[in-house]
Amino acid sequence: MFSDDIFGESPTGVRKPGKGDGLAIQRSGLQDNWDDAEGYYSYRFGEVLDSRYEVLAAHGKGVFSTVVRAKDLKAGSTDPEEVAIKIIRNNDKMYKAGLEELVILKKLVGADMEDRRHCVRFISSFKYRNHLCLVFESLHMNLREVLKKFGRNIGLKLTAVRAYAKQLFIALKHLRNCGVLHTDIKPDNMLVNDAKNVLKLCDFGNAMFAGKNEITPYLVSRFYRAPEIILGLTYDHPVDMWSVGCCLFELYTGKVLFPGATNNDMLRLHMELKGSFPKKMLRKGAFTEQHFDSDLNFVAIEEDPVTKKTVKRLVNMKAKDISSIVMSSPGEDPKMALSHPFITGK
Repeated sequence: MFSDDIFGESPTGVRKPGKGDGLAIQRSGLQDNWDDAEGYYSYRFGEVLDSRYEVLAAHGKGVFSTVVRAKDLKAGSTDPEEVAIKIIRNNDKMYKAGLEELVILKKLVGADMEDRRHCVRFISSFKYRNHLCLVFESLHMNLREVLKKFGRNIGLKLTAVRAYAKQLFIALKHLRNCGVLHTDIKPDNMLVNDAKNVLKLCDFGNAMFAGKNEITPYLVSRFYRAPEIILGLTYDHPVDMWSVGCCLFELYTGKVLFPGATNNDMLRLHMELKGSFPKKMLRKGAFTEQHFDSDLNFVAIEEDPVTKKTVKRLVNMKAKDISSIVMSSPGEDPKMALSHPFITGK
């Protein structure tokens, strides 16, 4: 449900070793064939990477890499004993993407020597059996898991949402100061510590420097995708702010704000909440004609439930009041949400 259109699933947090995870691999003759058919590294639990990091558990698997939790056998007095290692897939495209991520990680950590900007701490990198490996601090769980465990369908306490929001905004400011767009902000890519009072933004695999962004309708995981991306407009740092806004709603209510099945469905949901897009904005969109007619009326693309054929229909949009949606949340005292200094700014 939470995988996106082209980038696949995000790491789902720490998992216990399970069937098929990191088991002994049957080699096909060649002793240096360490990868599976798709170029993922076939690690084993207890294996020591780079003569230093002992693999302890699986962290997750995405399109670009596998992530493992490991013990640092050479950790100094100020080094973390456990780390998370992102093992990039062994092919030219993924390796190149990994190098681009490495440049961004070094930029972010270099501008935050005191570790106060709420981006996951990058520690080092190394190459192991033709795989680029990125080493990070190891955190406890991601916010998708926090929501499942503590806020399923009801969300988290407003005090927690406010604390997380402040930390996310600090991270966004840091990204902006460094000229970096994350472009995949979602609860899966936010990690918290054991006490769950410190949040850090993670997974910069899709990040880019501002000004180098190509127009593509499938950037960012769909539920958190800003309308300018879907419409094919130029985009900048506000796309990350849009994603954070969607996440904060989800953290407070326990529900996805825009659970669209397609880009067309996402635009419908955006307009149902915010009203129609300005025509001036639509005229500039490279993909506007995919969703609007020549008069710039929205065309909903749906599947006929009987024939299963695609049908199109014109839709007029009227904005809803988002306060009514927040107020209907089953969370703690919804009236407090709208009068809270976090919302009013007082």
